[in-house]
Amino acid sequence: MTIIETPAGWPADEDEALAVQDALRARVVLDEPGPAPGTGLVTGVDVAYDDERDLVAAAAVVLDARTLDVVEEATAVGRVSFPYVPGLLAFRELPAVLAALETLTAGPGLVVCDGYGLAHPRRFGLASHLGVLTGLPVVGVAKNPFTFTHEDPAPRRGSAAPLLAGAEEVGRALRTRDGVKPVFVSVGHRVTLDAACAHTLALTPRYRLPETTRLADALCRRALREATAGQGSAA
Repeated sequence: MTIIETPAGWPADEDEALAVQDALRARVVLDEPGPAPGTGLVTGVDVAYDDERDLVAAAAVVLDARTLDVVEEATAVGRVSFPYVPGLLAFRELPAVLAALETLTAGPGLVVCDGYGLAHPRRFGLASHLGVLTGLPVVGVAKNPFTFTHEDPAPRRGSAAPLLAGAEEVGRALRTRDGVKPVFVSVGHRVTLDAACAHTLALTPRYRLPETTRLADALCRRALREATAGQGSAA
């Protein structure tokens, strides 16, 4: 098993990470529409942790955006590169995510993260961070809201309600299945919020969560199991 190394110069503490967020946030692009939903390739990324062994496994699953067929898969396993601090989870996950993306031969096209972009206390969640570092169009689709307020969307699929920080719309609560609780969509980089919601609906033909997220979640969990197979508990 190859364990990737934490990149040189990676922030080691909260102050350093906050400074990186502040420096990179100004590079987020919000005025590009991004690729048309249902066209090209779309890649889901997700991570799984083994805290006992201090490992994180990342998965990238590339789909044909029109058919949702799997085109390619990649994984990477690394040491957890940053302590757990709410609002700074990207620093724990990105080294492994970037390593997985770098091994792809196809795409990745649009990237969908299980997390947040602008819907973040400092307007720079994982989806924005990943987008700025790679230059790719990225959206965040989270299972739960962060700290923002929203009305409950109407019960029909496709209904949405603004995710608000005061008067600022930082994302949307989006109903992907009739009568099922919404997901929380936010722009990461180089995609508009309207387009991000349209992509999310295109990726949820049967389930609440996007196919990109469902497949990447299963793959990173499998990669973590394989990486730790036969290993005993950490001392």
